[in-house]
Amino acid sequence: MPRRPRIKLANIPQHIVQRGINREPCEDYHCYLHWLEKSAVDWHCTIHAYVLMSNHVHLLVTPESETGTAKLMQALGRRYVQYINRSYRRSGGLWEGRYKSSAIQAETYLLTCMRYIELNPVRAGMVQDPGQYRWSSYRHNGLGQADSRITAHPLYHGIAREGTERQANYRALFRSELDEAALGDIRLALSQGQPLGENRFSEKICAASGIRRTQKRPGRPAGKSNQSSATEIQVDFGF
Repeated sequence: MPRRPRIKLANIPQHIVQRGINREPCEDYHCYLHWLEKSAVDWHCTIHAYVLMSNHVHLLVTPESETGTAKLMQALGRRYVQYINRSYRRSGGLWEGRYKSSAIQAETYLLTCMRYIELNPVRAGMVQDPGQYRWSSYRHNGLGQADSRITAHPLYHGIAREGTERQANYRALFRSELDEAALGDIRLALSQGQPLGENRFSEKICAASGIRRTQKRPGRPAGKSNQSSATEIQVDFGF
């Protein structure tokens, strides 16, 4: 089966997930974050959110060029794998095939996707509050802790004028869990490599990228309930 083509567009946020081979643990979080920051600078990508889990990572990235995201992930993978293999005296790859990605309609799904990423440790039962987890962007976005890897998206800036108020408003978004429909939308878009957003956005992105739109269920603006669509997906994608 031929590989599904990726969406390669500049200035469109992308949700990325990459999983370790056989779901084995990621080895060195400090090293990964170091090379993530370096590679993002080299390839002119801005990082809005991330989480490093025990066997996979999530990133929310906006590239300045069409090839920025792919170059970022290639450089990050090469540098990180070389370091791990050298440091731990191992050989071979660390990642399970290609990374998965989905273009995000910022106006309707960016903040929802940030919540999805930063709530991963809570959904996995590792912590009760996202602020308790060290290896994510939540402490920066929600608590104001310095993190040089993060560049705020304009929509994040738009939730309040001042930093402390902005962080308080952001934390308020985490008082309730994501509903099943939003979880299903995000997971389906990732698994199919499809855009996540309203119909017009998805059609425009697919047309610009020259890919076929295969997602059966359209994206749904954040905050609107859609109980019937939530029951359509019963597959656990493990994200």
